[in-house]
Amino acid sequence: MVPFLDLKSPYTELKPEIDAAIQRVLDAGWFILGPEVETFERAFATFCQAREAVSVANGLDALHLALLAMDVGPGDEVIVPSNTYIATWLAVSQCGATPVPVEPRADTHTLDPERVEAAITPRTRVILPVHLYGLPADMDPLCAIARRHGLRILEDGAQSHGARYKGRPLGAHGDAVAWSFYPGKNLGALGDGGAVTTNDPALADRLRVLRNYGSRVKYVNEVKGWNSRLDPMQAAVLGVKLARLDAWNDRRRALATRYTQGLAAVAGPDLTLPVAPEWADSAWHLYVVTTPRRAALQAALTEAGIGTLIHYPIAPHRQQAYADLGLGPGSQPIAERLADQVLSLPMGPHLQAEQVDEVVGVIARFFRA
Repeated sequence: MVPFLDLKSPYTELKPEIDAAIQRVLDAGWFILGPEVETFERAFATFCQAREAVSVANGLDALHLALLAMDVGPGDEVIVPSNTYIATWLAVSQCGATPVPVEPRADTHTLDPERVEAAITPRTRVILPVHLYGLPADMDPLCAIARRHGLRILEDGAQSHGARYKGRPLGAHGDAVAWSFYPGKNLGALGDGGAVTTNDPALADRLRVLRNYGSRVKYVNEVKGWNSRLDPMQAAVLGVKLARLDAWNDRRRALATRYTQGLAAVAGPDLTLPVAPEWADSAWHLYVVTTPRRAALQAALTEAGIGTLIHYPIAPHRQQAYADLGLGPGSQPIAERLADQVLSLPMGPHLQAEQVDEVVGVIARFFRA
């Protein structure tokens, strides 16, 4: 058996440290915001080489509140990838704004800078690239486009903790980065959690007010805010895991290399392997192959006791939730093709090399049959 993702082993590896961190929170008796959260925020900002980190309750809130802090509202437009998890789009909709999809690059599956400019209108306020599967989007051309048009950039970093773009950690290449600490992420909590990193102190200050009922002084509410605060227990656990993140990402990179080398012999029109551009150092949250024979390959892997997932089987514009946009079949052909063909193989810092070889063996036999 090869599970798609092992969530128990990270705790087992760090059990004494995680148990001690949880006990520290219990002993302190401080369960909302406070020193534990502030300590993690400082550590995460430093890790991301960002000036500020503001934690929130989950990744969707990180996106939503960051957009609100950028004054995105009804009547505005935000450029989003056509190929992403629906949370990227939902954050825009929660502001009352309209998501405007732009197709990805066919090789990296991330937002294509060459297509972005044509989608900009007088109502565009923000460009929202996603660092998908742990691979950074190509930020320099996106930032150049944003500067030319007076737009802001909010990066969706939910899958890319520890990834680097041109040698620098993701954290504030644009105006801000929204992060998720969902348990399955490279930096995952024991429940939900999220954060925003930025080099803009004014933006960070607005986020701190918005996440706490619109208040910075108890019972004094400056704006209509939200209740979106990272739990100190989760902050303590994340602090322990953060110290291991680079090492765990190195394990992922070694496994990704093993996959790529092992599958090279059967790669071709029927099996496309993920690319790693020279300007990007992926965190390898996922190892995603593309094949028009996905259903049969997934069935063969399942029969062999190997777990797989599809990220994502329905493009956002084809979801019932976005039927109102009127984007019918064929309107986003690259995203639709990826939705029909992508398959995520087992990946994680506790996956063993022998397990990768087992997966490679099943895939190789499938395509040679």
